[in-house]
Amino acid sequence: MILTGDQNMDKEAKKALEADIIAALKEIYDPEIPVDIFELGLIYEVKIKETGFVEIDMTLTSPNCPVAESLPVDVKSKIESLPLVSECKVNIVFDPPWTKDMMSEEAQLELGFL
Repeated sequence: MILTGDQNMDKEAKKALEADIIAALKEIYDPEIPVDIFELGLIYEVKIKETGFVEIDMTLTSPNCPVAESLPVDVKSKIESLPLVSECKVNIVFDPPWTKDMMSEEAQLELGFL
């Protein structure tokens, strides 16, 4: 389903879009760590409006992260490439601060923390 004008997506489309967003986020990797940003726990919240507007709250592994400028742009671009997304806004937040405990069990295993 492609939305145009003032049409809103139904709950089924919104749920499918959520799955697509998570899949897209899992394709983006922190260049210093061989794990995707979703499994790293860098994504704090994804809000999807019925109009297709997506807002993502994410963090970085540290405030001095070398990809602090490029990673949010990559996320925005990747999410806006999805068919049902009209626009994406990415907010960088540092509260709560990221720790390795925010990583998924899979990511911790991959990096040898388990």
